[in-house]
Amino acid sequence: MIAIVDYGVGNLFSLISSFKYIGADVLVTSDPDEIKKCEKIILPGVGAFEDARKKLRDTGLDNVIIEEAKRGKAIMGICLGMQMLFEKSYEYGEHMGLGLLKGSIIPMQGYIPSELKIPHIGYNPLIFKKESPLFKYIKEGDCVYFVHSYFATDCEESVIATAEYGKELTGAVAYKNIFGCQFHPEKSGDVGLNILRAFCEMEDVK
Repeated sequence: MIAIVDYGVGNLFSLISSFKYIGADVLVTSDPDEIKKCEKIILPGVGAFEDARKKLRDTGLDNVIIEEAKRGKAIMGICLGMQMLFEKSYEYGEHMGLGLLKGSIIPMQGYIPSELKIPHIGYNPLIFKKESPLFKYIKEGDCVYFVHSYFATDCEESVIATAEYGKELTGAVAYKNIFGCQFHPEKSGDVGLNILRAFCEMEDVK
């Protein structure tokens, strides 16, 4: 069973549908005890970093995720959920993340060429940087769907894939049992489904 953490941020319908399509057993829950019982955890998220981080903190689910990560449970953050895995974000101020991965979240504005639109929206091919079990069923150059205005930096330890949008931006990360996709696998067609399938099949990633 895979727990999808429900902390009131974002529409989870597409994510739930994708997991069901590949035959995975998922539980959408905000109950700490139920999350602890599950074999893996998905941390979704859309919107503003500060608001999402506050909701995690107010519900106490941030501590649950940190504790389960330390126990070695496989955790994957998606979009804003991935960003919250890092140490801090500079989205409208400075905000502390969960600290499960080294690095920071910074704005694209001032980093990518000024003629490019922000947010970055659309399909981009993945550029592999390291081997990862997440890529078991996909190949370099496969396209995934992005919607974001901020990206992870100073995270060389965990970057496994980037995407080109004027400059290379962090696309996916992995370090031990912690995984993250800046893109939306649930909106990335067969490629995204295969990434989710690979995550589901992981047995021991400590």
